[in-house]
Amino acid sequence: MPTIDAAGLQHLCSRLLECLGVNASEASFTATALVASNLRGVDSHGVALLRYYLEQLEHGDMEPNGEPELLHNSGCTALIDGHNSLGQIVARFATDQAISLTMDHGCGIVSTRRSNHFGAAAFWVQRINAAGLIGIALCNASPVVAPWQGKQGRLGTNPICFGVPGQSPFLLDMATTTVAANKIFNVHSAGQSTIPQGWALDKEGVPTTQTIDAYTGLLNPLGGYKGSGLAVMVEMLCGVLSGGAMANELGGIRFRGKPVDVSQFFMALDPKCFLDPGEYEQRAQSLSQVLKATAPATGYDEVLLAGEPELRTEAHRRKHGIPLADGTWQSLTDWATRFHLALPGVWAS
Repeated sequence: MPTIDAAGLQHLCSRLLECLGVNASEASFTATALVASNLRGVDSHGVALLRYYLEQLEHGDMEPNGEPELLHNSGCTALIDGHNSLGQIVARFATDQAISLTMDHGCGIVSTRRSNHFGAAAFWVQRINAAGLIGIALCNASPVVAPWQGKQGRLGTNPICFGVPGQSPFLLDMATTTVAANKIFNVHSAGQSTIPQGWALDKEGVPTTQTIDAYTGLLNPLGGYKGSGLAVMVEMLCGVLSGGAMANELGGIRFRGKPVDVSQFFMALDPKCFLDPGEYEQRAQSLSQVLKATAPATGYDEVLLAGEPELRTEAHRRKHGIPLADGTWQSLTDWATRFHLALPGVWAS
């Protein structure tokens, strides 16, 4: 498992995107967003995704220089057509619209259609939080989840992300399945024969711990009917509200010949509409401190809030480098060799 400096990894990913027609500025931004996920330890949504983006670009399933378009806005809302652009470019355009609308109206709600995989939802909520706003991001996804009591894929992992401005570390980024789809794919790529109980179902909707059955089967909704209901809620606010593709109309980043065609939903909220400047941030920090002061249960050393493990991982990886799975490094190496690009140095372990 090689360890790579974040800057060198970002440069390589950016150059690979440029080799397939993405302009330098947008390639650099997309690569930065992917590496940010690796820095936070969310490797399933980091540069491991790049091989699929490159395949999409090579086969014409994604537009290398598509431009998101603001179709219309009304009050604090906006609708965007991503025109099959890179998901990170669409999401940047959409979150900037949400922030701008919030500055004028106190709230900004943006719906996008005809977009692509945008990496980790947390990156976009952090972008909203950095503007001093509460942020929410939702996205529909490839139909690898059956609705509760079904055995055919109709829903995606449909992530939900929520984050707050200020010093509170709270940043919730979760799939509405027990695990994200990429965890199954990564286990399969690594050649591991089994997965933990509760991750997936086989083709008949029966729980399985066999990796191959999970890979060809379905993901398990988080908490049964509750996760399934949340996934439908996300679909209602993404595919349905945007006028975009819904349910099994979507493609997937691992399948060629069809655009992914996802929809996304972003919301920014200015806490100063409710409280004096700085008061929300202080209260959010106070709540975090109350929660962290809770006595830990047996087997735990402390109470951790959503977002804290990622903050600690980021601090460590910025100093010590990003470890990459062998399969991810081999894929990057293969693509770099193809385009005669130099590889970044590997840190000594």
